[in-house]
Amino acid sequence: MITPLRNRINRLIAAFAIATTVALPSAARAADSQFDKVRAKVAVFITDKMEKLGGSRIIYKVDSDALREALTTDLRDDVYKTLREGRIAFSGLAIRDGGVELKIADAKGRGLLTRKLASAAEGLPTHALTVTDAGDGLIRLAPTDAASAARLRDLVEDSIAMIEQRLKDAGVTLASVQPEGTDRIRIFLPERITAIFAKKVKVSFRLIDVTMSAEQAQSGTPPSGAEIMFGFKDKLPYLVKASALDGDDISYAGPGFTSDTKEPIASFRFNGRGTRRFAHITAENVGMPFAIALDDKVISSPVIREPITGGSVQISGNFTLDEANSVAMLLRAGSLPGRLGLVEQQVVQPAAKP
Repeated sequence: MITPLRNRINRLIAAFAIATTVALPSAARAADSQFDKVRAKVAVFITDKMEKLGGSRIIYKVDSDALREALTTDLRDDVYKTLREGRIAFSGLAIRDGGVELKIADAKGRGLLTRKLASAAEGLPTHALTVTDAGDGLIRLAPTDAASAARLRDLVEDSIAMIEQRLKDAGVTLASVQPEGTDRIRIFLPERITAIFAKKVKVSFRLIDVTMSAEQAQSGTPPSGAEIMFGFKDKLPYLVKASALDGDDISYAGPGFTSDTKEPIASFRFNGRGTRRFAHITAENVGMPFAIALDDKVISSPVIREPITGGSVQISGNFTLDEANSVAMLLRAGSLPGRLGLVEQQVVQPAAKP
C-alpha cells in the first residue's frame, strides 16, 4: 500500500523531473548556474523527505586514479595519431608522471605537433593541455588541472546515469542519486537493495565460432576456447570464441536512430587505441560474424563486411528506444574507468510518527 507521504514524494519527484527537462528561454539560459543551485536544493529537499520513509543511504567514490590513467592513455593515443598523420619524426613516446613525454629533434615538427593538438582541443576545455619544452627536443604534455576537473565531473555524471539506469532496469522507481563533493555519489533507496550498480559491466567483442552450430555445441561438446551465450533480445544461443577486444577503450556511447528507417540503435566509438585494435580485428575477419556482448548476453551479431577503421560502430537489434538507451548506458558503464568504491552504507529507520 502506498502511504500518503510516499504519494507526496512521488508527486514531488515527478514535478522535479518535469522542471529539469523543460526547455529554458534564451534569457534564462544565461542563469544556468542559478538554475542548477535551485535544482540541487529541490533534490536535497526530496531526499530529506524520502529519508523519513527509511531505507538505505549509500555513498560511493569514483576511481579518480583510474581516471587519471585513462586521461594520460588517451592523450598518448591522440599524440601518436597526430604524429603519424602529420608524418612527424619522433622517438621515446611514453607515459611518465601523469603526462606524456617524447622527443622531436626538428623544431618545425615540435611546432606542428603543438599547433595540431591545440587546434583539436579548441572549444573543448576537457582536452586542454600544458606543453613544456624541456630542451634537447624533449617535450612533455599533460592535461591541465581544469581539464582533469572537467573530466572528473563527466565521470561522476556518467556514473550517476549508469546507477539510475540499473535501478530502472531493476524496477526501482523511487530513489535519489546525487553528486556529493567532487568525486562522490550519494544514493538513497527506500528499500534495502543490494548494490547492483557497483558491479562493473563487462563489454566484449567476440568472433562467432562457425565450425559447428550453437545447437550442436549445446547437445555435444563446444570447441576448445568457445562457449554458449544467449541473445539479449532473441534469447537464441550463440557459440562464441574468447573475447578479441574488451570495452575499456570505448570513449562514448549513446542511443540514436538509423538515418533511413529511423530504427532505434545504440552507437559507440573507440578511443585511439581501441580504433586501431578494432580496425585490425575487422580487417583480419572480413566475412565472419562477430558478437557484441554485455556480460553474458549477446546484444548484436553482425557480419563484418569490411574493415571498420573509423572507430565508430552502430548496434541494431530490433530495439525499442528504451532498450537502445539501456544498451548504450551499459556500454558506457563498461567503459567507466575503474569501478565505484563503497565509502558508506547505512540503514535509515523510518521517522517516528507524531
